[in-house]
Amino acid sequence: MIELLQRLFPICRSITGDGVRQTLAVLREYLPDLTVHEVPSGTRVFDWIVPDEWNIRAARLTGPRGDIIADFADNNLHVVGYSEPVDCLVSLEELQNHLHSRPDMPGAIPYVTSYYARRWGFCLAHEKREKLEPGMYHVKIDSTLSPGNLTYGELLIPGREDREIFLSTYICHPSMANNELSGPVVATELARWLLSKQERRFTHRFVFAPETIGAITYLSFNADILKERVVAGFNLTCIGDERAYSYLPSRKGGTLADRAALHVMKHFCPDFVRYSFLERQSDERQYCAPGIDLPLCTVMRTKYNAYPEYHTSLDNFDVVTENGLQGGCTLVQNCLEALEKNCVYASATLCEPQMGRRGLYSTLSAVGSTNGYITNMMNLLAYMDGRTELLDIAETIGLDVFQCADMAEILLREHIIYKVEPDAVSNGI
Repeated sequence: MIELLQRLFPICRSITGDGVRQTLAVLREYLPDLTVHEVPSGTRVFDWIVPDEWNIRAARLTGPRGDIIADFADNNLHVVGYSEPVDCLVSLEELQNHLHSRPDMPGAIPYVTSYYARRWGFCLAHEKREKLEPGMYHVKIDSTLSPGNLTYGELLIPGREDREIFLSTYICHPSMANNELSGPVVATELARWLLSKQERRFTHRFVFAPETIGAITYLSFNADILKERVVAGFNLTCIGDERAYSYLPSRKGGTLADRAALHVMKHFCPDFVRYSFLERQSDERQYCAPGIDLPLCTVMRTKYNAYPEYHTSLDNFDVVTENGLQGGCTLVQNCLEALEKNCVYASATLCEPQMGRRGLYSTLSAVGSTNGYITNMMNLLAYMDGRTELLDIAETIGLDVFQCADMAEILLREHIIYKVEPDAVSNGI
């Protein structure tokens, strides 16, 4: 994952343009079945219009003495995203209207965009901005802003069931490691992991799209099929640092995805930070919007806008680490595995089965003769009523779902329980 992130890091991405295509081309080396879609500028997608395509080749801000103040070649964050082409001389007073910096982070280059209003601008460290001398500055931005396409990638990994797990991440930011690239590289690794499995219960749908307008565009073409098939979904972002684990729920909470994520975090990273949907900023805004209402939550390491380097040049490989990426990937793997094991079981007998003749219960009745494992198994069996999902039983009896699934396999093998098919559960059978 860290090697893939290093390959993608230099590419200048935006909500449209060749940077998105280059990123998807690299991802296709790892996921050959990734399908790339192009949606023309001017296409109406719900209440939005797909904007013109932006591409940039070079940009440089030169001072009165000929010194280079900011160069796109040095850091692609130096240029305001979607800057229109410009080649002119301006005074420092006029230039200040087009400069962006962070006084609270004087050494960082901020990330600034202007997607839906035409302007140009440069971003630079505040400590450098404060040293600018009066005089005439040469501004040159070699970019194009014209009709083109919005590009996104999609991968469908079939399972035994048509019911789907939906995983989305975005590919629209330039060189930032955690906010931008941790999501796509973890999603790629998850897809490779799923493809390596011989048996998959659910179908998994991966989407790599520009944030906001990409999610809206994707939903405008696919909302009906997603609402029909998706039983759980996860938005993957900011999932590569080592500082925290974080969870942001769906709009109403309580979906299967919410329950799986909370269960996994409670048992495997109990110090996680829990946020409210009121603190949303990523694509959960679109996937959980009224009328869409996909059962989707967002899982992260440190939440976007909750770490100091967010949306600056300091979001680099000091923030994202191999351990951070592996921890984020393992978190989502556990959520997906929890969903795979979240079946409904029913007891094959009325009242308690006779466990002793199957070697599952002590035949000697005495105080202390029943150990914790037997107690857990009997508690598990007590809730296997043909209607209650394994995740809910695990929560009730205080075990993780994987422990419960292992015991369920033993009970299945001994014909003490049987698995209830999903259609029977949904029909109240």
